[in-house]
Amino acid sequence: MKKPAVVLCPQCSREVVWNEDSPYRPFCSERCKMIDLGQWATESYRIPQADEDNEESS
Repeated sequence: MKKPAVVLCPQCSREVVWNEDSPYRPFCSERCKMIDLGQWATESYRIPQADEDNEESS
């Protein structure tokens, strides 16, 4: 039988077994999932934007 993959929770780095028994995967718990959602909602996570002035002078 194949062993399920184990990943680290993106919030607390706790090991999480990647299978149907882990409803919050890749997070270890609902708490970590909600912390991550809150960071997205408050725009704590951002994709860096290139500086337009630098692109025009190139």
